[in-house]
Amino acid sequence: MALFQSNCFSEILGVSVSFNVIIPQNTEGQIGLSTPDDRDAFPVLYLLHGLSDDHSFWCRMTSIERYASEAGLAVVMPAVNRSFYTDMTHGYNYHTFIADELPELVKQFFPVSHQRQDTFIAGLSMGGYGCMKMALTYPERYAAAASLSGALDPAGDPDLLTELKDDMELCYGGAERLAGTDNDLFTLADQLVSSGNERPALYAWCGTEDALYPENLSFRDHCERIGLELTYEENVGDHGWKHWDDKIQRVIEWLPGLSR
Repeated sequence: MALFQSNCFSEILGVSVSFNVIIPQNTEGQIGLSTPDDRDAFPVLYLLHGLSDDHSFWCRMTSIERYASEAGLAVVMPAVNRSFYTDMTHGYNYHTFIADELPELVKQFFPVSHQRQDTFIAGLSMGGYGCMKMALTYPERYAAAASLSGALDPAGDPDLLTELKDDMELCYGGAERLAGTDNDLFTLADQLVSSGNERPALYAWCGTEDALYPENLSFRDHCERIGLELTYEENVGDHGWKHWDDKIQRVIEWLPGLSR
């Protein structure tokens, strides 16, 4: 397994950016790792971080490199600061960077598949929101999206809106401008269902002691009401890496069409 720490220039953002990339390595001598056969292009998982983290945290806090090796899966972990994966009202266009530019940079530098059926996106907390936003906005690009402890209904969570008032102002121009827009997952889900477009597989997990648990229930119930299929799971747990290390294994196991 190979881990690349990537730094390059983003035309969209106008600054240099950082992202980590895991690429499976076919080797017989690396102790403790099972590795896949060589491939010209690996299926790829874009793995998004939470509000207070950066591109390094998935590698630092979990065994994602080992899990990806066993699955023959490339993993891309970008940094977006506290942007909520949006084109910020007062800041940078991180939504456009993640959706459009990052995949092109990755394909330029690394042997990953260009095909929808091989392209997945997942994330935790803020990244759970980000991955659902990407998949619901661009269903033609992602075969699946998986949220862990996601901030899936920030517009409907008054405590979160109060706690993150400054972030909401920077990202959306104020919390009152979020509901009913293309930054609202509920609106995006409605639009996808009414569009008749092919739908990505969707997965969400949240711990029942997590402060974001009500948001996850709201999103689950909304998907059920509108007929949008969502694999939803929960169990006892709070907002912490012990659970995310465990559940990212479940996500990789769940990813559709991933040969193992």
